[in-house]
Amino acid sequence: MKITAIKIIVASPGRNFVTVKVMTDQGLYGIGDATVNGREKAVVAYLEDHLVPCLIGRDPMRSEDIWQYLYKGAYWRRGPITMAAIAGIDMALWDIKAKAANMPLYQLLGGRSRDKVMVYKHVGGLDIGQVVEGVAALRDQGLDAIRAQVSIPGLPPIYGTGPSTDQSAGGMIQALPNEEVWATHKYLPLVPKLFEKIRDVVGWDVHLLHDVHHRLTPIEAARLGKDLEPFRLFWLEDAIPAELQEGFRIIRQHTTQPLAVGEVFNTVWDCQQLISEQLIDYIRVTSVHAGGVTGLKKIFDFAAIYHVRSACHGPMDVSPVAMGCNIHVDVAIPNFGIQEFSGYTEATHEMFPAAWSYDRGYLQPGEQPGHGVDIDEAVAARYPYEPAYLPVARLEDGTLTSW
Repeated sequence: MKITAIKIIVASPGRNFVTVKVMTDQGLYGIGDATVNGREKAVVAYLEDHLVPCLIGRDPMRSEDIWQYLYKGAYWRRGPITMAAIAGIDMALWDIKAKAANMPLYQLLGGRSRDKVMVYKHVGGLDIGQVVEGVAALRDQGLDAIRAQVSIPGLPPIYGTGPSTDQSAGGMIQALPNEEVWATHKYLPLVPKLFEKIRDVVGWDVHLLHDVHHRLTPIEAARLGKDLEPFRLFWLEDAIPAELQEGFRIIRQHTTQPLAVGEVFNTVWDCQQLISEQLIDYIRVTSVHAGGVTGLKKIFDFAAIYHVRSACHGPMDVSPVAMGCNIHVDVAIPNFGIQEFSGYTEATHEMFPAAWSYDRGYLQPGEQPGHGVDIDEAVAARYPYEPAYLPVARLEDGTLTSW
């Protein structure tokens, strides 16, 4: 079998997606996701100008060798653009491989290690009462795990804390970066009050999560972790900027609160210290940003040695293709923890017909050969690329901070 052509499809059915379609001389083709939100065209150029010409005529079954070739063959390795481009190719190759074997992808990864994949969804609100109502409503829908965020009183709603963070409705993305305002000293005493109220309403059977969005220093995160311990959160996510891995030592020294991080990581080297020193409990890399199925498995297999569990990043800009690959990996690995799932627009589902399914807080990969997700190019043509950016945040004095 030989690769004969590779097509790059960019469309925006709610969010911009970069989809890779690898075709072969035996009629089989595979689909991959290569999206980097807000930098989509950079990945397109990397693919079209640097990767596609190197792959025509190669054997798509040699997915590991091709992964190594694309990774090691570039002197300038790693980074989100490179690894998303590799991810798009890699997912498509695994799709072809599993189709050729006439079995769902998870079977090629060792078969099922569990019967279903637990997810968490998001609730945001302008005040604590609004968030509590939202959490209770999701609990009534069968969710066993829920992430809760609240706006800071007196400040405009910041990313992830508005009245609705259900991304299936679209929105939240601006044509230019929206500049928001953040105040740590107002946030730190607010969050424990939020989770005290949530526990009073929903009890202790539901898993509760919280995302800090990298906005604290290590000692501030340590204080928050200690203050949240009485409410037994499933995790505290992205407590500090993740580039300085050793910063998590300070948090670990002061709190038993489980910690999660990793959605901005692209290779095992980006999280090697965090995992090997057991400074985190959940690693949140996702297939599209960590080099596809091959890269994701390398990270999760390494994490398993150190009792660190998986928690694939799964917002709306992780396309249904990457979500499908995540679910196949989730169901197969022994150290699965949880899967983020924020939903998709109807147009996105129409563009990406998928075998995977969601029901009352759990996902199933489906039994279709391959990873089970395709692309309807006619639908994609109706949704051209639109410039879009995530927001940025500034302190009240104007200093730029993490979002």
